[in-house]
Amino acid sequence: MGSIDVLFNNGGISQRGHASETEESVDRKIMEVNYFGTIALTKAVLPIMRKQGSGHILVTSSLVGIFGFSLRSAYAASKHALHGFFESLRMEEKANNIKVTMICPGRIKTEISKSALTKDGKEYGALDPGQQNGMLVEDCAKQIVKATKRNGKEVVIGSLAERIGVLLNRFIPSLFWVLIAKQAAK
Repeated sequence: MGSIDVLFNNGGISQRGHASETEESVDRKIMEVNYFGTIALTKAVLPIMRKQGSGHILVTSSLVGIFGFSLRSAYAASKHALHGFFESLRMEEKANNIKVTMICPGRIKTEISKSALTKDGKEYGALDPGQQNGMLVEDCAKQIVKATKRNGKEVVIGSLAERIGVLLNRFIPSLFWVLIAKQAAK
């Protein structure tokens, strides 16, 4: 077709395991899929966008890409890595009229926890209550479309409590960490 207007990087594997117990092979698999897979696809599309002088790259990260969370060390690391890469890419490609939007969803009602990797690389196999009670996928998709139209650099999608949590993390981190520790204990 000759042009690529939008690339929506939306794939990944989550995790359910303590960092101290998770096998290195699991850490590497999560990084390979979540970080290197996303980077590879972006680098394959980037020359086309540069040649046409425009494009918009959307990257699904997570709230865990903004702050870590219990049992998600490799997942959080992979999502943090995406932020670093794509924030740099946004600056580098501004002159080529290529936009980058980081999408940071909280708990969305999907089955991501079922296929999350445990400490030994097996599937977790259960739907977390957080996912079960999360935002509907349709509502999340509407917010992603709205952010894309606004050319937002980063969009946080989730419940009011999740969005407030991001603000607390940025502006009152000591309070945030007290609250998140209680949440992680559940």
